[in-house]
Amino acid sequence: MGDTLTIDCGGGGLKAAVVDDSDALAGGPIRIATPYPFPPERFIRTMLDIERQLPPAERVTVGLPGMIRHGRVVATPHYVNRAGPYTPVDPELHAAWTGYDARAALSHAFGRPVLVLNDAEVHGAALVVGTGLELVITLGTGLGNALFDDGVLAPHLELSHGPIRRRRTYDTYIGEIQRRELGNAHWSRRVRRVVDGLRPVFRWDRLYIGGGNAALIDAESVARLGDDVTIAAGTAGVLGGARAWKMIGG
Repeated sequence: MGDTLTIDCGGGGLKAAVVDDSDALAGGPIRIATPYPFPPERFIRTMLDIERQLPPAERVTVGLPGMIRHGRVVATPHYVNRAGPYTPVDPELHAAWTGYDARAALSHAFGRPVLVLNDAEVHGAALVVGTGLELVITLGTGLGNALFDDGVLAPHLELSHGPIRRRRTYDTYIGEIQRRELGNAHWSRRVRRVVDGLRPVFRWDRLYIGGGNAALIDAESVARLGDDVTIAAGTAGVLGGARAWKMIGG
């Protein structure tokens, strides 16, 4: 099928690499800070700028934060904010991103096949083994999630906006700002509480915790998470690009 350019779009940074059919890196990864403000037009230009820094690829996988349905943005955080995560929402950016057909726009810009998914779903494609119910959560600017049943991706649910405690959402309970404010030890205990709370809801066979902050969970909390939990490598967001086509995109 050829090499796949994978771009993992986060609130704080954009990471990209080229992955071959054996899921090995053929170029990169590279990382740049997410530029703000970030309207769709600048998003497209930035994706093309990233492509020019990497070896050629025959297709593209892009992981976006938020609710992505059939390649179209139903709702996305961060990019609708004037200066990035947790800054005021810009009504014009909100209008521009809501309903934006990212797959069509990127396919036209790249001139080749493009798959657009939620970023945690791309992570999950690199992690799941395809047996049983496998939940993926990603820890970064906020909380991402993806659910797979025997390797088949389930419809996306935005856990990040669900209430968890004292009017907080998962995003504002274990996000990056909270980690910086609390310190890793206290924040790690919060992550453990979230896992304990989600376990009876999903009754997963395996939970994978990925994203840039997964490696920051302290050793005590990792040891107490349970044998059904795996801490994933931070490269999953770009390594999942080729497998996503095999599992989801055809």
